[in-house]
Amino acid sequence: MSENALNRLSFNEAVVFVKQRKKAAFAAMPVFGDDDGDENMQAEGARIFLLLPDEDEGWTLRFIAGPFFSAAYAANDIIPNDEIPDRVRELLFVPTRCEEDWLNDQLQVLLGKLTQAAGIGEQMPDYNAPPVKAAAEVVFPISFIGRDKPH
Repeated sequence: MSENALNRLSFNEAVVFVKQRKKAAFAAMPVFGDDDGDENMQAEGARIFLLLPDEDEGWTLRFIAGPFFSAAYAANDIIPNDEIPDRVRELLFVPTRCEEDWLNDQLQVLLGKLTQAAGIGEQMPDYNAPPVKAAAEVVFPISFIGRDKPH
């Protein structure tokens, strides 16, 4: 397994890591609001792709997404191997550890625990995937992410 200098693994390397070492690996992508012109825009949430060891399959991929500072996730699903999008397979993963009860924390707390366990401090990992916008027909209720709809 060839870990690069920044301790990032390709998807396939991360799967091997998780299966062999029985530890986790993750990739995270910040989610920004709608204001594309704001240079100082802060992330409002994140998408986390978490590879976890699994007794039966060897590994599973859990997708967790949602806004920061909310007790509810917008998504907390296991993605079957044959349904993992290519853009997820192109991400770089960071070896870490993850305890089951961490999945009950707010998203920013979970992300903080994953990054601390990975030894990269409080910083988010770097992202090599190009940003992807939702199609025009995709609807996500504003109230669900905790933002008030403009009047």
